[in-house]
Amino acid sequence: MSTTEVGRRKALEPEVVPRNAPDPWIEKLAWVMDNSIPIGRWRVGLDGIIGLVPGLGDLVGALISALIVAAGVRARLPRSAIARMVVNVGIEAVVGVIPFLGDLFDMAWKANTKNVEIFRQALRGQRDRRKDALFVLGVVLAIVAILAFPVIAIVLLVNRLF
Repeated sequence: MSTTEVGRRKALEPEVVPRNAPDPWIEKLAWVMDNSIPIGRWRVGLDGIIGLVPGLGDLVGALISALIVAAGVRARLPRSAIARMVVNVGIEAVVGVIPFLGDLFDMAWKANTKNVEIFRQALRGQRDRRKDALFVLGVVLAIVAILAFPVIAIVLLVNRLF
């Protein structure tokens, strides 16, 4: 390779700068969404308040939470950490759809705060990839079981009737 090709290749490669913390805006976003509003001895954020808007609130909250996940992708976090972050947001969004109880869950689950901690640990190389992968696998298996239960029940009912 000529020196021009080496220079051109190097210019195209992204510079990897090791960091121990995510960008400050990510931490600020998580704080605003999960902990910015004191209510007695508890703290909630805008995510819980936005979630009170039927239908649209949980979608907006999930889209805002996706910004933290996208920052993790840009920072080239391990796929297992990204998957765990996506599952955290998904759990919050799906359970948040349940009227009232889902909103209380939103205020307690704090997916954004959890995801910033995953982000920090992944940047420092302190995440256990197997643990993240097992968590994601467990959630997927739970979803499959929940979806399979009605199908199995219908099949058993139809077999019993005919």
